[in-house]
Amino acid sequence: MSPTAINLRAARSVFRSPTSPRSSRRCSLTTIWRSSFALLAAALLAACEPAGPKFKSTDLTGADYGKSLALTGHDGQPRTLADFRGKLVVLTFGFTHCPDICPTILADLAGMMQSLGKDADRVQVLFVTVDPERDTPELLAKYVAAFDPRFLGLYGNAEATARTAKEFKVFYEKRKSGDSYSVDHSAQSYVLDAQGRLRLFVRHDRIAADLADDLRALLGETG
Repeated sequence: MSPTAINLRAARSVFRSPTSPRSSRRCSLTTIWRSSFALLAAALLAACEPAGPKFKSTDLTGADYGKSLALTGHDGQPRTLADFRGKLVVLTFGFTHCPDICPTILADLAGMMQSLGKDADRVQVLFVTVDPERDTPELLAKYVAAFDPRFLGLYGNAEATARTAKEFKVFYEKRKSGDSYSVDHSAQSYVLDAQGRLRLFVRHDRIAADLADDLRALLGETG
């Protein structure tokens, strides 16, 4: 059985949403594509920067966004991007009640970490919740650890969450679903280099195929 399948099954055993109907079992593909098109112009502008390593993911070197965040880790520690200087950061957004896209992304990221071997010690995966109302520190800790104990969940209040999402051009929206709710959100991930600079935009469906090679290329920049 593949690591992705194992991690998906483990995560679903950690948390299942009892109130979400089948109609809300999938984050909106329209939402995902909307976000991708919104980022295309920024990606094209960033492509005008001087040539560097050739990446499989979209090169955002020189982009004028994604420069800061101020949230709290599931361990209770305040966190900013400066805390991770010296490591590559893979940043993704989601929520623990997400039925399929979020666990798939995290499972693929866990597989990527395994494929990096010892180089994984130079990479930090951050999972920012877009549902701070339900995603308590305890729940975040249990959720991300089901994929990889090295992953760190981040949360903030409503204002901090909105500010961080805006900084990284991430769309999210709460949608009523029966007696509960779901959250539509864009599904991209980002990579920041060891100096905290935004470098890559990674499509959710390309993590398994592309990301490990791209991270190795970035790690090669710092030796």
